[in-house]
Amino acid sequence: MDGAGSFGAGRAGGAFDPIAFIQQPQTILRILSWIFSMVVFGSIVNEGYVNSGSERLHCVFNKNYDACNYAITIGLIAFLACIFFFVMDMKFQQISSVKDRKKAIMLEIGFSGFWTFLWFVGFCFLANQWQRTTPDEIPLNQGADAARAAIAFSFFSIITWAGLTVRAVQKYLLGTDMTLFVSDHLDSSTTIQPYPTAPGGETADAYQSPPFTENADSTTTAPTYQVPIY
Repeated sequence: MDGAGSFGAGRAGGAFDPIAFIQQPQTILRILSWIFSMVVFGSIVNEGYVNSGSERLHCVFNKNYDACNYAITIGLIAFLACIFFFVMDMKFQQISSVKDRKKAIMLEIGFSGFWTFLWFVGFCFLANQWQRTTPDEIPLNQGADAARAAIAFSFFSIITWAGLTVRAVQKYLLGTDMTLFVSDHLDSSTTIQPYPTAPGGETADAYQSPPFTENADSTTTAPTYQVPIY
């Protein structure tokens, strides 16, 4: 009755099972999102800037620095966010308050849904700028593999983050108003007072005397039986 099983987690304070945790779909999606984000921003940082006949490095995506900066930014933030939510998933079962669990789930829904949208925008942005890139801008095909990898894993990130959003929504739907009410009731320190008794409702003795008694002072005697004389 303390919110056990609320929002898809077991009773607070339960033992943590690493094997079962790793096998959860949410954990798998989280790890894939972490890897994909690392590939996106890592490939652009390492090979996303090329030197096309000048000392200044240009972004491989149509020399548009906004494209490279956008991909690096959302990839790096997604990388750090995956670590944060991964730790939160591990500690989620230790959260005893149902209100705190609800806040954590709502935070995950909001961030995952928003980052799904940002990955979609990033994929469209990078793909559009790559189509506009001419061979003259990337001599000797420099940075082409990094650009294709960033575009591909941006698309994969849309799928994984959308999956994380769906899983978070499913966890939120498992939380019921009844468990929230029970948690609030148990967390409150208000002492429940007993019902007051009506004035005059209590009596010292249930019965003062038996309901049916014979009068002890009665002088009535039973009639005598006389034997008839024949």
